[in-house]
Amino acid sequence: MTATIIKASGESEAFQKDKLLKSLMRAGATSILAEKVASEVAKGLRNGMSTKHIYQKAHELLRRAARPVAGRYHLKSGIMELGPSGFPFELYVSEILKQIGFEAQVGKIVEGHCVNHEVDVIAQKDDRHFMIECKYHNSPGMVCDVKIPLYIQARFQDVEARWKLIPGHGEKFHQGWVVTNTRFTADALKYGTCSGMNLVSLDFPQPGSLRDMIEETGLYPLTCLTTLTQQEKKLLLEEKIVLCQDICHNPTYLQQINLPASRVKEVLEEGHQLCHKLLQHDQH
Repeated sequence: MTATIIKASGESEAFQKDKLLKSLMRAGATSILAEKVASEVAKGLRNGMSTKHIYQKAHELLRRAARPVAGRYHLKSGIMELGPSGFPFELYVSEILKQIGFEAQVGKIVEGHCVNHEVDVIAQKDDRHFMIECKYHNSPGMVCDVKIPLYIQARFQDVEARWKLIPGHGEKFHQGWVVTNTRFTADALKYGTCSGMNLVSLDFPQPGSLRDMIEETGLYPLTCLTTLTQQEKKLLLEEKIVLCQDICHNPTYLQQINLPASRVKEVLEEGHQLCHKLLQHDQH
């Protein structure tokens, strides 16, 4: 009989081994490793177990077998570790946008038609201009409801009215975005689509989600690294270092938080494997 498990939202559903296999293989596990981990997890299942507990068990098994795969599997939780403030998430989003060809600035005060607005990320690509609000949550049960895009669209319209008065700006394409690390409610998605906004969550839209962009660029947050402690991650984030690749390019960051040489070597080995695609690209 299939066990019933409890999701972060509080809803219950039947455990689906195929779903776990898919997420393990998406993180880079071979079919053999994915099957081994999923079978081990399934053996320990009992009714009422949380998806968080299942994730932790799978992550621990991966960590022992293949650290880079465990790092990629840790993506959702790793992004949640960017807090407690939302600023590292804003930095992270801007770095992803830069990697895919946008110009991006963080935390700008932008003049609107009626009032000034502090905008998380302002981005440009060719003749397209975007005002981006980042909604960071450090708990998987939290969602962005319809009030978020309603509020952001009102701010965007005030900013757009001012942008259109700038010489040469009238013909440009303007759009408001909301980027979140959790998910949007059905009404939030309905309003965003209807009003012409771009809503991006970890797994929406398909393709083009935040997860897709991260996997496409190899731009993982340093919080995905299994070789760093929570305290070490916190120290690096306080220095506005959010990317795994930043550590790979500048190992001195690790020395600055007093990691011994043996630990630096261990972290860099994992970091290079986790950011493999990106570092290969940089070398060409």
